[in-house]
Amino acid sequence: MKPEPKPGVLDITAYVGGRASAPGAAKVFKLSSNESPLGPTPAVAAALAEAATSLALYPEGSATLLRRAIAEVHHLDAARIVTSGDGSDALLTMLANAYLQPGDEVVFSEHAFLVYKIATQANSARPVMVPERTTNQAIKVDVDAMLAAITPKTRMVYLANPNNPTGSCLNREEMARLHAGLPPHVLLVIDAAYGEYVTAKDYESGLELARQFPNVVMTRTFSKLYGLAGLRIGWMYASAEVCDAINRIRGPFNTALIQQLAGAAAVRDREHFWKAVEHNNKWLPWVTAEIRKTGLRVDDSCANFVLIHFPAKGEKTAAEADAYLTTGGIILRSVASYGLPDCLRMTIGTEEQNRAAVALIQKFMAA
Repeated sequence: MKPEPKPGVLDITAYVGGRASAPGAAKVFKLSSNESPLGPTPAVAAALAEAATSLALYPEGSATLLRRAIAEVHHLDAARIVTSGDGSDALLTMLANAYLQPGDEVVFSEHAFLVYKIATQANSARPVMVPERTTNQAIKVDVDAMLAAITPKTRMVYLANPNNPTGSCLNREEMARLHAGLPPHVLLVIDAAYGEYVTAKDYESGLELARQFPNVVMTRTFSKLYGLAGLRIGWMYASAEVCDAINRIRGPFNTALIQQLAGAAAVRDREHFWKAVEHNNKWLPWVTAEIRKTGLRVDDSCANFVLIHFPAKGEKTAAEADAYLTTGGIILRSVASYGLPDCLRMTIGTEEQNRAAVALIQKFMAA
């Protein structure tokens, strides 16, 4: 006799993050994890210094100061915000822990963030992966197919908007149509980790839907645009009822003081926020256009990364490109685990990083 995990756990393929090293390369540019090329606002340094004087003390348990800062900037009700000191991933998982039972079904798109499937299987529920629509320049969530996948057993729908790793996003009308087609008992969880980068006027991050409907949750992170991936701060906005459920199962001090102070400083510095947006707005189209000149397909992206398609056969495959780029110190993200074996994902980096990566891709394709 020995302890056995519950059904579904041993079916999980463990999550593996983007590589960070390129052995033998003189200089390494990591463009595999969608981290901010600008880093955090300088105001974070002062917040960290303030937190250092209180490391022996427990933080305030409900993260009031961080929730108030988020609410102030986004004009939200602070009582309907829950924070996490383990990124938005932890909130996505806690929602599954709170609402899923064995045999429930969870719907998400075919190339969605891997954590959705992990959280589903960890709760002995059944993942239902829906094929996405493919065009010449995008792989996009198919709203009609998502709604067709809903059954009486469906308990939750995960939707990344924008989606990682495809970079595509749904507009306000598509989001509203998806929600309107769901039964009231199905929880729609909208993962807007890259929402700050979207500049389209018809974009809906999920905030408005979460304001209006009790079966909608929106999650966000400080790991991307705010440049705080190393501090792992996430937050969600939902109805009072959903927040109450999550507050009952989260850790009692799940957001450290250092995270609360740094997050509050980051979200309040709107000058740094717009500087990061402007940087992405400048280099995302440049990277896209320059790589397309090689003949490779690069999908349109709403986020801070691009999805690059390589030939399935021959000497210019994604695997060959990945090995070549790594030798040159450029680390991109293989997305074979997302069902895209012929693609690499490239984060928008600094000017130096972007130019170096594009030049090496061009050299690889020309060789």
